[in-house]
Amino acid sequence: MADLLILGVIVAIGLLYVADRAVHARVQVRRLRRMSERLAAATAKADEQQAERRAADAASAELTSVMPAINLRLPVTLPGRTANGEPPRD
Repeated sequence: MADLLILGVIVAIGLLYVADRAVHARVQVRRLRRMSERLAAATAKADEQQAERRAADAASAELTSVMPAINLRLPVTLPGRTANGEPPRD
């Protein structure tokens, strides 16, 4: 009778250990799934931001090619004026 009782306690301890491992495994799977979803969302957001940057760069390049005066530098002096802004002396 004592042998069956000891065997029953050993089996119960084994079953509790297996149940504990199963719970931990489920928690780990859930945690990994959440991390994967967050990583996918962050990747999608980064891709969207990169696409927006590329579109803005392309639009800027197109605007500059249509309006080349944007790249021109203004003259240091205005016509009919000296470098300090006064009219020339006669």
